[in-house]
Amino acid sequence: MIGSTLFAVGAAVAIWDLGSASLTNMLCFIGAWFFTAAGLMQTALSGAATTKVDYGTGRMFRAVWLAAAIQSIGTILFNVSTSGALSAHTVLAEERLVWNPDAGGSVAFLISAAFVYVGYFRERDTLWEPGRSEWWAAHINMLGCIAFGVSAVGAFILSDGSTENAMLANWGTLIGALCFFFSSAVVLPQLGWNRRTSEAESSTA
Repeated sequence: MIGSTLFAVGAAVAIWDLGSASLTNMLCFIGAWFFTAAGLMQTALSGAATTKVDYGTGRMFRAVWLAAAIQSIGTILFNVSTSGALSAHTVLAEERLVWNPDAGGSVAFLISAAFVYVGYFRERDTLWEPGRSEWWAAHINMLGCIAFGVSAVGAFILSDGSTENAMLANWGTLIGALCFFFSSAVVLPQLGWNRRTSEAESSTA
């Protein structure tokens, strides 16, 4: 949520001309580290990478783990992109160090969001449960990933060093960051509930 906030503020600075491009780049650079920390934590908490099955090789990757691991790779690519934005001074450097990893990170996020759906369906046997916070988190997360993908398209580096569509890039980043913020926030009450439930069960036992 902290990383999302920093990305959103950075995009807002660019959209409404509230500061320099350097300020936007620095905010996104810092925000990307929070993204990466969250991605690694999520991967660690997602459990074992594989599970036993009664077909094929006898084991398969778990969708929940794949979603977390692929998203984590995407966050690392955003680290590369935001770091490059602070140091790239040529068109070639902007293409290789900024746009390429940004696009790669956006693709990774989209793939990760798809595996979130797979994992949700395997666990719940449905993709329609608007009464559950996880359902909202999955869909809001997907919207954020799509917005980041649109942002990457708008941020494509042209031969003269300008971007394809700066407004599209900035608004995509802002909307995506807000989506990631709310997809995280929506499950916070449930985490509190789970904690209280566990404590109650422990005291009962």
